[in-house]
Amino acid sequence: MTFKPAEWPRKLRSQEWYGGNSRDTIYHRGWMKNQGYPHDLFDGRPIIGIMNTWSDLTPCNGHLRELAEKVKAGIWEAGGFPVEVPVFSASENTFRPTAMMFRNLAALSIEEQLRGQPIDGAVLMVGCDKTTPSLLMAAASCDVPSIVVTGGPMLNGYFRGERVGSGTHLWKFSEAVKAGEMTQEEFLEAEQGMSRSSGTCNTMGTASTMASMAEALGMALSGNAAIPAVDSRRRVMAQMSGRRIVQMVKDDLKPSDIMTKQAFENAIRTNGAIGGSTNAVIHLLAIAGRVPGVDLTLDDWDRCGRDVETIVNLMPSGEYLMEEFFYAGGLPVVLKRLGEAGLLHKDALTVSGETIWDEVADVMNHNEDVIRPVGQGLTPQGGIAVLKGNLAPNGAVLKPSAASKHLMQHRGRAVVFEDIDDYKAKINDPDLDIDETCVMVLKNCGPKGYPGMSEVGNMGLPPKVLQKGITDMVRISDARMSGTAYGTVILHTSPEAAAGGPLAVVRNGDMIEVDVAGRRVHLDITDEELVARLAEWKPAHEQFESGYGWLHQQHVEGADTGADLDFLKGCRGNAVGKDAH
Repeated sequence: MTFKPAEWPRKLRSQEWYGGNSRDTIYHRGWMKNQGYPHDLFDGRPIIGIMNTWSDLTPCNGHLRELAEKVKAGIWEAGGFPVEVPVFSASENTFRPTAMMFRNLAALSIEEQLRGQPIDGAVLMVGCDKTTPSLLMAAASCDVPSIVVTGGPMLNGYFRGERVGSGTHLWKFSEAVKAGEMTQEEFLEAEQGMSRSSGTCNTMGTASTMASMAEALGMALSGNAAIPAVDSRRRVMAQMSGRRIVQMVKDDLKPSDIMTKQAFENAIRTNGAIGGSTNAVIHLLAIAGRVPGVDLTLDDWDRCGRDVETIVNLMPSGEYLMEEFFYAGGLPVVLKRLGEAGLLHKDALTVSGETIWDEVADVMNHNEDVIRPVGQGLTPQGGIAVLKGNLAPNGAVLKPSAASKHLMQHRGRAVVFEDIDDYKAKINDPDLDIDETCVMVLKNCGPKGYPGMSEVGNMGLPPKVLQKGITDMVRISDARMSGTAYGTVILHTSPEAAAGGPLAVVRNGDMIEVDVAGRRVHLDITDEELVARLAEWKPAHEQFESGYGWLHQQHVEGADTGADLDFLKGCRGNAVGKDAH
């Protein structure tokens, strides 16, 4: 792709606040000077907003204040004027009912902060799962020059000599306790080694997946995704990104120049190669929905990712953790392998001003067991599988690299849970009529139903099954699952139950057929029976009467289009509004 930088110098949008000597300009500029800024800082140099998702209640991002200082240093060095802006931070591990309910609220608030303040360019300080998509959605909606700086993953966890992957081993050890294979005391001992440094999950969970998506989209400097949070090279990356954003503003290099349809196709293929989170589906669809001229659909995920091998040997699909991924060469090596296999749009532009292929053509792989050669992957079809049928007319997704091969084609009796509370009330009951051949069905956990679409789709198996040594069953829901999770789990079933989708009328004892190779999920009843059941259906999910919960339920779209709020889709630009003073 050829990009023609804008002529420099030129008038920047921040000069609408600070340029000249009018009463209004002096009002804006004068108040800023109470912090001790010299007059010449307002002379037309780029003002860079460091949009920081630091919060004590977002532990994955708890180190971003210190990292922001390195960003500031880079901005100063390049002749810019850094201003740090605290923004909405949706923590995956503290927000209730689920952080996903607030991704769109965060995107809305950050978009208006970008648009309504004197910011010429933005550094998006991200880490925890929802912070990356929410800031990218906001940047795309405003189309202000922007660059992603990720906080990075935490160091490897260890328990009695075994690598412990954050999230992945939480699920594994929890099931082991229920199966009687691990004591509660051992579980508590393992907890101490799970999160032993600053940073996001050390598995290829959603945080590391979205960091990889940002890099594959071209919205972060090459190598940004995998550097551990506490590695000195993470601070160097932050400082170099600070330098780079100043030039991006001068060149007027915007998200719409970088996040093209080709860039999204690169990201989809990258997700397959790394064994990335199913959450990337919903987030990339939402981001694309904000970029002018990009029409990304669920079908693109199947078309682009279907034949991509998973070559990154990381938990939950594989053996290693993000530390080893970084030492092996990180995402640049993966992108190079995709390019060599003809699976990369090599001329896609990045924030560096260079093409993605220019960035990775000369990198080396330092561990071929961590990043495997093409032809020796963990699975030949690592991309997200999009299933359709009468149970999911608008689609559902499954992650083949985390699923069990023997369950990829299956027919079983439905055991239905009407919502997450129903599941919790029944799952440990020894009299529950269930065995390993059944299909577990969870309803009312989608964008409207939970509300917010929580990560409960990887339902824990009943103890009576676990005690037989069974570790996986087919599970179907309209929920999401953590990127650190694993299993033959069909997610994002659309339309969701709370919107009157067919999932809402599945009954105990119905037979369900799953054929991943054939991309089919089918409720084995007649069309007439399905129509009759849907005609009788009445919503049973919690419904808000006021506040953001009401706004969310009234306006959230389905998972198949990204679960954005309908009135937030599209690019609204960064036009400067009228000054009220």
